[in-house]
Amino acid sequence: MRKLTALAATTLLLAGCAAGKTAAPPPATLTVWADDSRAATLQRIAATFEKDRGVQVKIVQKAMGNLRDDFVSQAPSGQGPDVIVGPHDWLGKLVQNGVVAPLDLSAKAALFSKAAMAAMTYDGQTYGLPYAIESVAVLRNTKLVPTAPATFDELVARGKSLVKAGKSTYPVGLPVDPKAGSPFHLYALQTSFGSQVFGPGGELEIDNPGGLKFAAYLKRLAADKAVSTSLTGDIATNAFVKGETPFLVTGPWDAPALAKTGVPFAVDPVPPAGKEKARPFAGVQGFFVSAKSANPILANDFLVNYLATPQAQKALHAAGGRPPAMTSVREELAGDPVLAGFAEAAAEGVPTPNVPQMDAVWADWGLSQLAIITGQGDPAELTRKAAERIRAKIGS
Repeated sequence: MRKLTALAATTLLLAGCAAGKTAAPPPATLTVWADDSRAATLQRIAATFEKDRGVQVKIVQKAMGNLRDDFVSQAPSGQGPDVIVGPHDWLGKLVQNGVVAPLDLSAKAALFSKAAMAAMTYDGQTYGLPYAIESVAVLRNTKLVPTAPATFDELVARGKSLVKAGKSTYPVGLPVDPKAGSPFHLYALQTSFGSQVFGPGGELEIDNPGGLKFAAYLKRLAADKAVSTSLTGDIATNAFVKGETPFLVTGPWDAPALAKTGVPFAVDPVPPAGKEKARPFAGVQGFFVSAKSANPILANDFLVNYLATPQAQKALHAAGGRPPAMTSVREELAGDPVLAGFAEAAAEGVPTPNVPQMDAVWADWGLSQLAIITGQGDPAELTRKAAERIRAKIGS
């Protein structure tokens, strides 16, 4: 009987000990949304973070065209990621919807160019960690055109001459989306006529006198077959690779793939079509932390201590070809002529507006350009009507 009692007591004691033990909590998880051009590189950087911090990082590959809006719709319910990567001009909408958190970069801000930090600032608050600065430039086949044209008219003339001689098929590879136009690629030319999206007071200016001159010029380009709705981005890039066009207007995102083709090319700033300097849109790519993140301290740690490093910035540059926003890395890579060319082009640019109103500008602006290119009306009238529709939407 005593043996049974002792056995029962021992069993109860063991059971009590077992009940008192609790399973170790699972490691914290950080979710990052990125597009296909950056996901693999971020996974490699995240592996070090996982090892050092004992956490799990999930890199979720998303199509760039859907990433921002999916984030805005999912973040409020806590279903979205902790970190996203994207351009600075998303900031207005992200802040307006309350889905992005301010980022303390006081210890690292001096490592980046002032332009990059300014682009990641909205209403006096810094919201993003920059890693690249980009704009369009002109890629020139140096075998077909040894020296850079001084004006866009000269560029078109050289292209037409090569087409006439049977050495090219298209005078210029200037991509146009057949459904959305090409306001981003064409903006440098528009600014050379003294027209910009918004004026100093925030007023819409695409239909100012310079904007109307540009509209007339766009019609001329279409007549010269220097711009066409049949020349999409993919077709224009393939034409450049095959030597069917001496010029390609594109950004650094295409450079790594083009460098592997063996086509000899130089990178030049977009030359002016009007009397003023051509100033393309300049975009800053970077990382943003969700205001609804369950692990904000972890997310900030990942950005500040693992992505804001020369090693990470160099790896991201190698993956996408975009000029680094970190000053020391850009200087270290200054001997790369392609990088130097895109960096020079971006230095001439103006930041893409990051205000929420910009969302309402692109569609009508691009459609008016399509209408001009396809000869659907008077360029000035088409531009004015587009501006009226935009003003009705943004109240400007």
